[in-house]
Amino acid sequence: MTVLRRLIGEVLRARRMAKGLTLRDVSAAARVSLGYISEVERGQKEPSSELLAALCDALDVPMSQVLRDVSALLEIQEQSTLDAAIALSPESDSVGVH
Repeated sequence: MTVLRRLIGEVLRARRMAKGLTLRDVSAAARVSLGYISEVERGQKEPSSELLAALCDALDVPMSQVLRDVSALLEIQEQSTLDAAIALSPESDSVGVH
């Protein structure tokens, strides 16, 4: 699964749940099928910019904020991956403090 697609879904789901909205509520407001929104939230479908805009409007959140949230989560994941790679590197043993 594409990391970005999964993170977009996680952010949209978190925003929806924080507002106490159901998939049905968002579906009606965004005029997008409930099943498709569910697939987006589970990271199975990547939303087009038009769909993302409709979902953001339905959630009453600026798209720029959703993208910032996704970016922050992506940065955390990338740093974790980098930290893990450094820890596993054979050179990390010789670089450590003695």
